[in-house]
Amino acid sequence: MRKISLMTYFALILFHLVFNSVAFCATSQEVLNEIQNRYEKTSDFEANFIQEYIGKVMKQPNRGEGKVYFKKKGMMRWDYRIPNQKMISNGHTLWYYQPEEKQVLIYDLSKVGEEKTPWAFLAGEGDLTRDFNIVNFNESAAQKEDFFILELTPKEPYPALARLVLTVDKKTYYVVQADVFDELGNVTRTRFNDIRTNVALSNSLFNFTIPPGTEVLKFQGPPSSSGGKGTPSK
Repeated sequence: MRKISLMTYFALILFHLVFNSVAFCATSQEVLNEIQNRYEKTSDFEANFIQEYIGKVMKQPNRGEGKVYFKKKGMMRWDYRIPNQKMISNGHTLWYYQPEEKQVLIYDLSKVGEEKTPWAFLAGEGDLTRDFNIVNFNESAAQKEDFFILELTPKEPYPALARLVLTVDKKTYYVVQADVFDELGNVTRTRFNDIRTNVALSNSLFNFTIPPGTEVLKFQGPPSSSGGKGTPSK
């Protein structure tokens, strides 16, 4: 779990359903457009989350939980209670802080396409309708659950994101679960609850002050798609 990064993630339950091709395209595209419109009108977003990372050769999934914050202009903050770690981005720099190891990894995001990450649309960046193709669409199997489920693939190759599945609340069009898996078959599932929007989050929430005595490692670009740290700059 310590190697989970914002650039690698999320996996997929396959939905093997047959749809009429005309109805499929119209319905799914309308839902995708509404999701995009809803987040474009949302200035900020906060929620509790539960996250599971399942490696292809792992028998037991790694689990994390905590609270996440998003704000337009690419700002994100993941405060993990389990495990004890933080990921914070102000849109230009990403800090990955592991207090038990007294170490912070700093990634320069200024030269990479941050809008291509799975979370970009939540942070007011990116465009689902522009960047993804719809490959499957369904309503939740359980009649008591009012969700749309969209399975998407990126229009351009992206090793960290082979497929993205969004579970969307029919009433609000907010994403309540994001499943992503990479080209190696690794899966991360993130479930959101207690969602609150437009709560006037301060920009200062998305900056990080490095505690004294913390080892600092600096990197160019985001964490690697394999979940590794990459090579630090001198």
